[in-house]
Formats: sequence, C-alpha cells, structure tokens
Amino acid sequence: MNSGLSKLGLTHVQFVLLAGIIWLSEGQETVTQAKLAAHAKTDIMMTSKVIRALEQRGLVKREIDSKDTRAKSLTITQEGHDLTVAASQIVDRIDNDFFSTLNEHLTDLNLHLLKILDSSR
Repeated sequence: MNSGLSKLGLTHVQFVLLAGIIWLSEGQETVTQAKLAAHAKTDIMMTSKVIRALEQRGLVKREIDSKDTRAKSLTITQEGHDLTVAASQIVDRIDNDFFSTLNEHLTDLNLHLLKILDSSR
C-alpha cells in the first residue's frame, strides 16, 4: 500500500487520516483531532504529528475549535481533497488486485472442500 501511495507523496496513515477528515466532514459535524483519532483508531499524539505534517504541506487546516478552545478543528484543503481522491483510486486498485487473487484461491479451496464433503457421503 505504501509503495503505491508513495507516488503521491503519502503514507498509508496520512491517506487514512485525510480520508477520515472527508468522511467525518460529510456528517456536518466539526472534525477535531480527537474525533479523527477515534474514527481512524489511531493514537492521538501520532494523529497530531501526522496532521501537523499534512498542514505544513497545505493539505489540511487546523484551527482552534470555537466550542472548545483546547481542541483543534480540522478541514481539508482543495489540494488535500484532490490528492485524497487520487490516492483512493490507487488504494482501490491495490485492494482489488490483492483480493481478486485471494478470491481465486478461495474458490479453489471451496471446490476442494466440496469434493472432500462429497467423498465422505
């Protein structure tokens, strides 16, 4: 996964967090670093460091949350959105390649299991 995403200058974790911001934003709620970390099941400190790096690249904006000044609200920039869309196509292709191979082997396994079941009757 990382080798495919590296062509866009992203790691898998960066992609997951960018996609998470987009996903949570669609719910019309304020996306905070804490909500994003919970959604992505990532450590809050690691999430903060990754978001800081994405902010420095101009992919994400962090602002003090208007409802809780201790929290940082996150928005994705247009550049970040476009990059995430491009990255999701790479991720989909890699997933399809991986799971299609798995499905072929699974079909073979299922056929062998059916033969075993038939022979034991």
